[in-house]
Order: sequence, then C-alpha cells, then structure tokens
Amino acid sequence: MIWLTIGVTLFLLGYLLVALLRPERF
Repeated sequence: MIWLTIGVTLFLLGYLLVALLRPERF
C-alpha cells in the first residue's frame, strides 16, 4: 500500500511540474 501511495504522489508532483512548465497546455 505504501508503494501505491508513493507512486500516486510522484505522479501528481510530475503532473504539477508539467503544468508549471507548460501553462499553455491548460
């Protein structure tokens, strides 16, 4: 379960990073 939480957290952080680097996509 802990690995699932870590995976989801990394995914969300990556998504936010892309959102900050490429605001034109939104």
